[in-house]
Amino acid sequence: MRIGALAAQTGGSVRALRYYEEQGLLMAARSSGGQRHYLDGAVDRVRLIQMLYAAGLSSRTILDLLPCVDAKVNTPESRAMLRAERARIDQQITELLQARDRLDAVIASSESPASDCTRIDADALVA
Repeated sequence: MRIGALAAQTGGSVRALRYYEEQGLLMAARSSGGQRHYLDGAVDRVRLIQMLYAAGLSSRTILDLLPCVDAKVNTPESRAMLRAERARIDQQITELLQARDRLDAVIASSESPASDCTRIDADALVA
């Protein structure tokens, strides 16, 4: 299967497929003319990669997990890696919520009748 057909079947872009290959996530054979050719299993592989990216995993983490996927095993290490990624995402969520709260304070301060848009109450911004 050529790269355009794989992109069409997976809803991905040719550029994304090239990136996956550069990152070592997807393998392609090359024709004598240099064209990429993928095996039929590439569709499932790309869909898995897309799902893992959508779950917030980095290409490095996905690359580390793929041997477990290929061997059809999950290990204590792979589960620990997934839990660590979840903890990282939880931390990002916490930080985003704090940023939103600070922004709400800025908005509230700017809407105050005493506000002249030249001064924002710094005490209201402390989390």
